[in-house]
Amino acid sequence: MESPQARKSGINLPAGMSSITSLRLETCSTTPSSASPRAISNLSSVSSPSKSSSCSDRFIPCRSSSRLHTFGLIDKPSPVKEGSNEAYSRLLKSELFGSDFASPSSPAGCGVPGVQKSEPMMSPSKNMLRFKTDHSGPSSPFSPSVLGHHSAFSSDCSTPPKPPRKVPKTPHKVLDAPSLQDDFYLNLVDWSSQNTLAVGLGTCVYLWNASNSRVTKLCDLGPYDGVCSVQWTREGSFISIGTNLGQVQIWDGTQCKKVRTMGGHQTRTGVLAWNSRILASGSRDRNILQHDMRVSSDFVGKLVGHKSEVCGLKWSCDDRELASGGNDNQLLVWNQHSQQPTLRLTEHTAAVKAIAWSPHQSNLLVSGGGTADRCIRFWNTTNGHQLNSVDTGSQVCNLAWSKNVNELVSTHGYSQNQIMVWKYPSLTKVATLTGHSMRVLYLAMSPDGQTIVTGAGDETLRFWNVFPSVKTPTPVKDTGLWSLGRTQIR
Repeated sequence: MESPQARKSGINLPAGMSSITSLRLETCSTTPSSASPRAISNLSSVSSPSKSSSCSDRFIPCRSSSRLHTFGLIDKPSPVKEGSNEAYSRLLKSELFGSDFASPSSPAGCGVPGVQKSEPMMSPSKNMLRFKTDHSGPSSPFSPSVLGHHSAFSSDCSTPPKPPRKVPKTPHKVLDAPSLQDDFYLNLVDWSSQNTLAVGLGTCVYLWNASNSRVTKLCDLGPYDGVCSVQWTREGSFISIGTNLGQVQIWDGTQCKKVRTMGGHQTRTGVLAWNSRILASGSRDRNILQHDMRVSSDFVGKLVGHKSEVCGLKWSCDDRELASGGNDNQLLVWNQHSQQPTLRLTEHTAAVKAIAWSPHQSNLLVSGGGTADRCIRFWNTTNGHQLNSVDTGSQVCNLAWSKNVNELVSTHGYSQNQIMVWKYPSLTKVATLTGHSMRVLYLAMSPDGQTIVTGAGDETLRFWNVFPSVKTPTPVKDTGLWSLGRTQIR
């Protein structure tokens, strides 16, 4: 028999539910002579709520931090159908999630004591226990927005961005180039499709075979002339040489034999450009001449449009257009059907020597300005619109587009003398390379499109691995097979 002073604690249903039979777990504190400290009472009808207990056998966690709003339990309530046990549903929800969770949208009491009438009765949402994306917390790589709503990864799940491609910061080979002139308007380095590098040094032209590092002296123009430009044909067997006296000479690079000499310019010929049939030459006399090796005349066309020395010339990849840049800050675009330029672009504020056509997109032309301009500008030659521009911070001397990836390289003069690799069209920098102590005035690319050679007035030629190969688009690693020894071209 229990003592009258026994203290009881139990789990009681809400007040007023006297007609509902429940199972209550009680803890009884008795005198030391009591046989059992705990007893389970029989099933009985509760006539009145018991007094608040001082201890309990059940741990009730705090649900304020459980983020229950992420479960779509009451998103879109619908009217209750007749015959549903709404009182039981509300009671279950209140017991599971607390009274605060159910109270804002609790429907009418339907005769159940302790439940306050507020709105017409609603049934639980169809989204019962369906997990929703929680936008309040920090994003997780394992959140439903990333993994999808199934156990397996969704097909369109986002992948982490690729790390930036690494470019070796040092040249893998350095060549001495005595008497390499520090003249912005000359073009003295070119790399043939047969892997032979041509360099104009003073009055001579030297050939360096990149396969075996053999150096050959091609020609010497004598004490009264000088080399101002060199350019290989696309097949790589013949080379054209522009001279200080205004001549254009054609040489057989394999036999080291002069094939032809063509005149027409009044002064030095500082830039040359081949397409599949025509050689274009630009001069300080402000004219552009077109030479055809199949005819006997010195030139077959004359393009007049620049007001100062022509220092940049490039044919488009389809041979239909010729872009020319001059010391008059103009960029002109010509076609083969007119003696007048089809486009006259005047946004540059300094000499335009650096010109390149994109091999990946037709009618996309890029140009660079001199010291007072410092900008690289991209053009649509179909309508003449400027697509984009970037201020490089220094004189733009050369531009070359990679044929392997949609990137380009620029070389610079005053005041940083750097080499920069850019992604297109984002114009993000892939790499910035330094090493020359003077303006990087000369640039050429290897036949495989992976290596560039740069020349400067510091009388060095430096070889850099900057672009990946075509078949395997992975970073070109510096294997160290070529030392940094200095091989002199003489």
